[in-house]
Amino acid sequence: MEKRERSSRWIVLFFIPFLIWILLQIIAPLTIPYGIVDDISGFVGVADNEKLINKISSPWNIVYGCGDRLCHQKAERSFFINGNQMPFCSRCTAIWLGLAIGLGFMVFFKIKLNEKFLYLILIGIVPIGIDGIGQLFNLWESTNVIRLITGLLAGIVCGIAIALIIDEIILLKTFKKIENKPI
Repeated sequence: MEKRERSSRWIVLFFIPFLIWILLQIIAPLTIPYGIVDDISGFVGVADNEKLINKISSPWNIVYGCGDRLCHQKAERSFFINGNQMPFCSRCTAIWLGLAIGLGFMVFFKIKLNEKFLYLILIGIVPIGIDGIGQLFNLWESTNVIRLITGLLAGIVCGIAIALIIDEIILLKTFKKIENKPI
């Protein structure tokens, strides 16, 4: 890992939307009246709570609508702010937050793509897999704190991976420009 000489504008362009997105998720339950969203449990890929979400003012209804379609939103697996369930479950919220953190980290630092990064991927991804599979097969019921930690680890690693991919694309374009210059 090394400090970047200057921040990558392409990584910043990815970081900003993820940062805004996680902020919207945190702000949404604060801006609606207390206790309006108390249980939006449902299924992934289905708009289970459209009637309730349509009553929420914009842009918060959009944030909750995305959560409705992308997350199961089980109340017992979600955090509550201002008496309102958050738009995504604790694990999904942590993944979004981790993506922003990972990308934000990579705005200022550079990581080399090597075997050490593979260990980082394993440290970040394996715990969420173990916890998710354990729950799927009813071996245990995870807590929101464990979901938060495993989601955060996975999200950070994925944010770093996105930045590495951006760095590699920029590096390839730079090499192509050098390669095409006349000697």
